[in-house]
Amino acid sequence: MNSRTTQTVIRFSYPFQLPGFEAPLPAGEYRVDYDEEPLEGVFRLAWRRIAAFIYLPAIAMQGSAQQMVPINISDLETILEKDQQQS
Repeated sequence: MNSRTTQTVIRFSYPFQLPGFEAPLPAGEYRVDYDEEPLEGVFRLAWRRIAAFIYLPAIAMQGSAQQMVPINISDLETILEKDQQQS
């Protein structure tokens, strides 16, 4: 079986810092793609995330060129958790 890519939109309520970026990014909704590979089990098929890519800038920022930036999955989860704790 092949790998797959899933897309989602994540929302940051507060500005956040991505590793490798000097300035914080603004709060808003961001598109994230996850590359996943299958984990075949006895009873069902599961998927494991092996890579993540965030699209910059935020979705609401019209007219700007977009770039897809790779991000470590654990870093992204930490940033999201921190954002939720600030609420």
